[in-house]
Amino acid sequence: MHETASRAARSPALREAWSRTRSFGRRRVRAGAARVRSSVVPAALSAVCAVLAYVFAEFVLGHEDPLFAATASLIALGFNRDPKVRKVVEVAAGCTLGILIGDLMQHALGQGYWQAVLVVFTSIMVARFLDSGAAFTLQMSLQSILVVLLPAGQGGPFTRSQDAVVGGLIALLVTLLYPKNLQKDAATGLRDLHATMTRTLRDCSEALRGGDSRTAWMALVACRGTQAAVDNLQKDIRNAREVATFSPTQRRARPQLESTAHAVEKSDLAVRSLRIVARRVISVIDNDSLDEEGVQRLADWFDEAADAVAILGRSLGEPGARGRHRSLSVARDALGGAAARLDPADLGATSLHGEALVMLLRPMMVDLLEATGATHEEAVSYLPRL
Repeated sequence: MHETASRAARSPALREAWSRTRSFGRRRVRAGAARVRSSVVPAALSAVCAVLAYVFAEFVLGHEDPLFAATASLIALGFNRDPKVRKVVEVAAGCTLGILIGDLMQHALGQGYWQAVLVVFTSIMVARFLDSGAAFTLQMSLQSILVVLLPAGQGGPFTRSQDAVVGGLIALLVTLLYPKNLQKDAATGLRDLHATMTRTLRDCSEALRGGDSRTAWMALVACRGTQAAVDNLQKDIRNAREVATFSPTQRRARPQLESTAHAVEKSDLAVRSLRIVARRVISVIDNDSLDEEGVQRLADWFDEAADAVAILGRSLGEPGARGRHRSLSVARDALGGAAARLDPADLGATSLHGEALVMLLRPMMVDLLEATGATHEEAVSYLPRL
């Protein structure tokens, strides 16, 4: 009787443990499958790059077993879906320099254990002098110790250094010629950034209608949280510009890329202005600076501006240049309509705090209009005279 009760008590616990194990296993399988799917392109690039570097060094240069050509190309390319030009060049330079130091010191001092210690130490010191990154130091020291410990090739003392140069150049060539959409990351980032701006403007409208400064505070916190996204956008633009500058396959993307870079710059300024606006909305609510009519008009304006910014975000996310141009024209008209209403008297902002709020909105709208491609003079012309 007691044994039967004990088994019954253990049975639910065992079933729960088995259920958790199965759930954990399914999650691991799904995560692994997702990693495999996302790694197909980097794996193919790495395989092609390594073999191509090895074949070139062996059959074109006539080097015997050019292992360092393959390893240098793999290390320089890295395991990234979209390799960065500067990163590839830096890592390739580190690999080549490490191998060169090993070749030079082996040629001068010979091969042995104490020579290996000296080579690795020297490589690390040179790497720390040239760059603060740990990865750069690791690449140089790793390549140098392989050079000094592995038997020298029959092509001469600096054959392995030549192989490293070949590997780095092949990795750079693959990076430049691999077809990629340079606009994709920036377009997605801009769309997300303007979605946050849209929510912030709507929250400001809601805060004004309800007289709730806490809602405006939450909007301000969300807007401040966009700085990391803006920094990533600027990084994406720099990387895309590097590829577009040197890649012959990306010439057609350069004008649109410059337009996107301009939109990122102006959107950054607009977000900074919006943070100040959100703080001013808090002050207006806390000081009860608007009458009922002023609250209604300003809240309506924030809703109108939110609609216009949402259109701008969708426009900047357009993949095609033609569709993007048409959408930006629509966004410019919507933003211009909102900007044309920014007169404190027309919006019922007759108090000092209310006037200050409207005046802060004007430069923000100018930046947003310039993000559509308008010149500064064209953007300012939408504002009413005061």
